[in-house]
Amino acid sequence: MGKRVYLGLGSNLGNKEQIIKKAIDRIGERVGTVAAVSSFYKTEPWGYQSVHTFCNAAIAVDTDLSPEEVLLAVQAIERELGSKNHRKSDGSYADRLIDIDLLDYDGRVVDSYALVLPHPYMHKRSFVMEPLAEIVPQWRHPVLGKTAAEILAGLHA
Repeated sequence: MGKRVYLGLGSNLGNKEQIIKKAIDRIGERVGTVAAVSSFYKTEPWGYQSVHTFCNAAIAVDTDLSPEEVLLAVQAIERELGSKNHRKSDGSYADRLIDIDLLDYDGRVVDSYALVLPHPYMHKRSFVMEPLAEIVPQWRHPVLGKTAAEILAGLHA
């Protein structure tokens, strides 16, 4: 397995923990070897109002797929597990069964129409940084140069 990929997972509908576990199993089948799984975190919705809290986690995966192939694979898994569009017609966020975000691909910086790496909002979201810092506190953001632990500490400051 060539590259280390970090993914963020979230669900705020249905049996959230079970859906995330199913997603992780499918990622292991199609993307690569799951090397680490964070604890599951209960979090409030970010960027919109909802009565449904989220369950969030982060995983590390070793893969031979390209960044674009990883993205297509996790998008297919989202659809198979029943997730619809994550945004409403007005562009605001919506509740979802599963959301899988490609956070980092082996430290690469990518800015294309289909994919931006590292994830453009990850450093602003404690629900992403907390599970990521749990599994890899020394992971370094390829643009900001800060570790996951440093970014998380800044979010709680």
